[in-house]
Amino acid sequence: MTPQAPTKARGGAAPPVHISAYTASCAAGAGNEALAEALRNNRSGLRPDDDQRLPCWLGRLDDYAAVPIAEPAWDSRVTRLAVGALEQDGFRAAVAAACRRHGSTRVGLVLGTSASTIAVTEQAYREPAADGGFPWTLRHPALNTPHAVTHFVQHTLGLRGPAVTVSTACSSSAKALASAERWLRTGLADAVVVAGVEALSDSLRFGFRALGLVDTGPCRPFDAERRGISIGEAAVFALVERGGEGLVQLLGCGEANDAHHMSAPHPEGRGAEAALDAALARAGVAAEAVDFVNLHGTGTPANDAVEAALVARRYSPGVHACATKGLTGHTMGAAGLLEAAICWLALQGAVRAGSGAGLRVDPAFGPALAAQLRAAPAGGRAQLAASHSFGFGGSNAVLVFGSAT
Repeated sequence: MTPQAPTKARGGAAPPVHISAYTASCAAGAGNEALAEALRNNRSGLRPDDDQRLPCWLGRLDDYAAVPIAEPAWDSRVTRLAVGALEQDGFRAAVAAACRRHGSTRVGLVLGTSASTIAVTEQAYREPAADGGFPWTLRHPALNTPHAVTHFVQHTLGLRGPAVTVSTACSSSAKALASAERWLRTGLADAVVVAGVEALSDSLRFGFRALGLVDTGPCRPFDAERRGISIGEAAVFALVERGGEGLVQLLGCGEANDAHHMSAPHPEGRGAEAALDAALARAGVAAEAVDFVNLHGTGTPANDAVEAALVARRYSPGVHACATKGLTGHTMGAAGLLEAAICWLALQGAVRAGSGAGLRVDPAFGPALAAQLRAAPAGGRAQLAASHSFGFGGSNAVLVFGSAT
């Protein structure tokens, strides 16, 4: 196929690309309609963990436990999550149609994950073979690398374009979408599958516990009684293309790294605000024009305090802000794309999500955030949406989306 010429920017803003298909699954709902229904009812998917080693609540996708994998060598919880999501919302058919339009070598893949198939490696160490090495069923070399899920998805979808794994902790899949936008803008690809896939693992659960960041109950972002995160899992896919018509438009991406600390945000939110400024500039809009924002909102004291100050000083008093990790759990590398999908549902008029029942905004954040942050969902269609994703090491990303109509 002949590559399409990159679209030129107009009016000083970067040219928008569109989301032509997407599907999202997490503990709150598997598939776009199920997720939208959970958001409309402000229903959390968090449940107590039945593993007594670590008292906490998790966002687990149990419906995917029995999804079959055609090639047993690829079998793992995370690949089952990926396959289950690919079969939803007509997504696989949309990718196949894109391959026919552009040619499979012109359809790329960027996948964000923080842990990939680490649970497979954990199992191999727990259940070694008689010789002390990995058992044969867990020795597939492609399953024990950070690129494993990307390789699997590329193979499953029959894509032959460029494929990259982005692993920048909690901002991974938001940055994956930003990478896809650059590929389209520069002509490296004509369509890109963007993914965020994360499965629960002991490395995530106990690693975050060691940092003192896990709440023993369900997480409560921005609440006066917040005590940390609830870890979740998710599989989210989007097909991103230039030109034509899509469901929603990606108007601007902003990325920044404040390099302040390995796990704590900059106390003044410098990297987060720089990412916001860059996204708004590329979209050619002001922060005051954004009417819906899905916050990073982890429920940790430091992150929420920094983000609360950013929202109060930059967005309009009437913005509908939400923090949805109390409904979905913190899905780590998949969180950026999952929360972007919640923005897409708002732009399509499905629901403007809330932050969970019983939210009592910390009075230390002041009256501005108390008015902006909504506990309950609302109807009506958002016109301009932003999604925040702030990862370890000061790896920050902000995405701005607009309605396609």
